[in-house]
Amino acid sequence: MVVSDPGPAQVIEECVLWLGRAQDHSLSNDGGVARHYSLIDGWARSYPETTGYIVPTLINHGVETGHEDSIGRARRMLDWLVSIQFAEGAFQGGMVHQTPRVPVTFNSGQILIGLASGVALDARYREPMQRCADWMVRTQDPDGCWRSHPTPFATGGEKTYETHAALGLIHAAMVDSERGYLEAALRQVDWALRLQTENGWLAKCCLSNPENPLTHTLGYALRGIIGAYSASKDERYLRGACRTADGLMEALDQEGRLPGRLDARWKPAVDWVCLTGTAQIAQCFLLLHKATGRDDYLRAGMAGNAFVRRTISLDGPPEIRGGVKGSFPVDGSYGPWQYLNWACKFVIDANREEIGLAYKTPRGEI
Repeated sequence: MVVSDPGPAQVIEECVLWLGRAQDHSLSNDGGVARHYSLIDGWARSYPETTGYIVPTLINHGVETGHEDSIGRARRMLDWLVSIQFAEGAFQGGMVHQTPRVPVTFNSGQILIGLASGVALDARYREPMQRCADWMVRTQDPDGCWRSHPTPFATGGEKTYETHAALGLIHAAMVDSERGYLEAALRQVDWALRLQTENGWLAKCCLSNPENPLTHTLGYALRGIIGAYSASKDERYLRGACRTADGLMEALDQEGRLPGRLDARWKPAVDWVCLTGTAQIAQCFLLLHKATGRDDYLRAGMAGNAFVRRTISLDGPPEIRGGVKGSFPVDGSYGPWQYLNWACKFVIDANREEIGLAYKTPRGEI
């Protein structure tokens, strides 16, 4: 059921509280965040990958609001992540109990985002951050792609959405600028953009179905390209991001509904919405509005945010209050019957971006 729009501020607070409950109720009880809450079988175990990039979301919330609980939760997440890091610096894929437990590039890049943000809290996170980032640089192929450490939990092959792993290196470069992290990140984004078509389409951009990719993985890819522009100010990346964003806008209706899978012509491939992808892409639209001044990006971002907000319950059982469904309707094929921790994180980020527009960030600063 779609409810009335409660607005960004209330949704942010309820989503933050839901993430706290997901941390407290993780079946592995280790300081990480439960991957999801399922309407069928309840809370899951902790998920290292997404716990990693939830960290900066909670740090930002704690700093902006003065809520020490958010900072404390982020510290517990970081301490847990450091405790499960492989000696070479990488991190596993999947939930904490899943096997095979092997180093995975993408998951390591997501956790790197959290480690980099954690250095501002405590300098002891710098060494784990460096080990992770150094491993990613060391295992990158000369053309910028990562091929040697794929996740065992998705179909094989090259992935353009690993621009979001490059985003981890971009964050690490903000902490340590002399270790080659930014250069490696830009090599990967350059590789991905060589697979972009004239209409902005990105090949090889899905976990399992590159012909009809999820808006979730398209959102990952777009955010990484925007990150490359933000870090380098190279207009090539802004042009690349705008090409993909313009294609995505073609698929967005006036109510902010974005089909959960799209084809190479930006046409719907399914009739359900991936709420995670909508939130990610809404944030990207708002970032591109700040970079370009284009009002169509502003309208698209606010419409996407409003649609997702209207799907979130702000009353009822604590397991679902403030949680974000994988799909809308909830029985859609992405995270069916589940409330996903990363969906919640991206909703917070996108709505923070919307609120932040009131401060009129100068054009070009993202």
